[in-house]
Amino acid sequence: MSTPTRPPRRPLVVDLSPLRASPAFARLFVGNTVSGIGTQLTVVAVGLEVYDITGSTFAVALVGAFSLLPMIVAGLYGGMLADAFDRRKVALVAAVFAWLSTAAIALHAWLGIREVALLNVLACVNAVAGTMISTSRAAIVPRLLPLRLLPAASALSGIGTGLMLTVGPALAGVLVAGVGFPVTYTVDVVLFSFAFVGILTLPPIRPEGATQRPGLSSLVEGMRFLRRSPNIRTTFVVDLIAMTFGQPRVLYPVVGAMVIGGGAVTVGALTASYAIGSLLSSVFSGRLGQVRLQGRAVNRAITVYGAFVLAFGVVLALTPARQGGGLLDGLESAQPVALAAAALALAGAGAADNVSSIFRSTILQAAAPDAMRGRLQGIFIVVVTGGPRLGDLFVGIVVALGVMWPPLLGGALVVVLIGVVARLTPSFRRYDAEAPTP
Repeated sequence: MSTPTRPPRRPLVVDLSPLRASPAFARLFVGNTVSGIGTQLTVVAVGLEVYDITGSTFAVALVGAFSLLPMIVAGLYGGMLADAFDRRKVALVAAVFAWLSTAAIALHAWLGIREVALLNVLACVNAVAGTMISTSRAAIVPRLLPLRLLPAASALSGIGTGLMLTVGPALAGVLVAGVGFPVTYTVDVVLFSFAFVGILTLPPIRPEGATQRPGLSSLVEGMRFLRRSPNIRTTFVVDLIAMTFGQPRVLYPVVGAMVIGGGAVTVGALTASYAIGSLLSSVFSGRLGQVRLQGRAVNRAITVYGAFVLAFGVVLALTPARQGGGLLDGLESAQPVALAAAALALAGAGAADNVSSIFRSTILQAAAPDAMRGRLQGIFIVVVTGGPRLGDLFVGIVVALGVMWPPLLGGALVVVLIGVVARLTPSFRRYDAEAPTP
C-alpha cells in the first residue's frame, strides 16, 4: 500500500501563477497598477494644491470628506451595475469618466484656475469613477482565474496597491516641486491610459445566473443574501473590528511632535512602515495559497494585527513625553529606539492586515455566486471606506475620555473581540478553501 505524497511546498516569494495562467488577468493587473500609481499621484497633488491655495489643513481634509458619501453610493450602485450588465462595459465606462476627470484636473492647472470648489468636484468625480472601476474589477477577477489561484491573485493585488501607495505619493512630491502642478497632473493622464489596456482586452463578462435591474430591490436582495451567508458576513465584521479599534493613524502627528519626536519626518516614517509591512507580506506570500482553513487564518491574522497595535501603544506609553516639540522639528529630535520600535510594530500590523485582506478577498470572491459578486463587492467598499473613519472617531472619543494611548485599549479590544467572533462563528473557523460556502 503506497503512502500518499504531500503536495510540494511552494516557494516563499509571491506566486506569479495567475499572471501566467491568464494573460487577461496579467493585463488587468499591470494596467490597474500603473494607472493606480497615477491616481495616487493626483490624490497627493490635489491636496498639495489645495493647501497651496488656502494654507489650510482643514481645507485639505475636506477634499476626502467631500468624496466619502459619493464613494459609498458609487460602490453600492456600481456593484448593482456589475451584477446586471457586462462587467467589462461597466468598468470601461467608469474608466472613461475617471480619465476625463483627470484630464479636467490637468486642464484647470494649465489654465491657471486656482479654484478649490472646482478641484473638490473634479476629485469627487474621479474618486467615484475609481470606486466603480474597483467594484467591477473585483467581480471580474474570479471569472479569469481558477479558484485555487485567487489567494495568489489577491497577494499580487496587494503588491500593486503597495506600489501605488509608495511610488505615487513620492512621485507627486518630486514632480510638484520640480515641474509644477500642470505637468504633474498630465503625467497622471498618461499613466491612467494604461487602465484602458487591461479593460479593453477583456472578453465580455456578463453575470452568470439570474440578474436584476439596478435599484432598491437589487440592493435589498444583496443584503438578504449577505444575511444568509455567515462566512462572507464574518469577513466584513472582523474587518470592521480591526479598523474601528486598531487604526492609530490620527495619532501620528502628536507622536511625531510630542512623544517620539522627529516631527513630520516621524509621521512619514510611521505611515511608510505600515505600507512597507503590507508590501513585504505580499512579496513573501507564496505559501498562503496552500492554506485551506482560510477563515481560521483570517481570525489569526487579525489577532496578530491587534497584538501589534497593542505593542505600538506600549511603545508610546513607555516613551517619555517631550516638552515644546512640534511638527517642524527635524529627525535629529527623534528618540531613535522608540521610533524604531514603533515603526517595527506598525510594520507588523501592516503585514498582518494584508494577510487578513488576502484571505478575506479570496473568501468573498470564491464563496459568492457570480450573480451576487458585484453587490457584495459594493458592500465591501462601504466597509473598507467607513471602517478606518470609524477608527479615527474611536481614537478621538477615547482621547476625549482621558485615555492617554488609544492603541493600548484598541489593540486589546481587537484581540478579545476577534476571539468572541471566532467562538460565535464555527462555520467560519471551518471554512475550507477547497469547498467554499458563503
